[in-house]
Amino acid sequence: MRGIEGEQALLRIILSESRTHGGIPLHRVILDLLRAEGLAGVTVLKGHSGFGHDREVHTVAIEVAAVGLPIVLEVVDTEERMAAVFTKLGRLLAGGVVTLERARVIRYAGIPPTA
Repeated sequence: MRGIEGEQALLRIILSESRTHGGIPLHRVILDLLRAEGLAGVTVLKGHSGFGHDREVHTVAIEVAAVGLPIVLEVVDTEERMAAVFTKLGRLLAGGVVTLERARVIRYAGIPPTA
């Protein structure tokens, strides 16, 4: 396991859960890409509600409108490692939002095995 600590970067990708690539949910394709590229880790969060450029609210509160809920992928690693995958990500993302922020990693460790 590669360790990371101190000043790093946080990459956040926000897209619709209804987006696909080759018949596979786009967030899964991105997750697999980032894993294959060796990034430290990715967390995928499913949003309860949200709206985007179309200003249409998508929410689980209205069953009919529950399509297209937001999915957020968060990645913390070095900015250099992320920059190396930007081109590949760009080929997958026709829409959505991508942000890159500074992040201070305080702890990055696995859980020790139980005896």
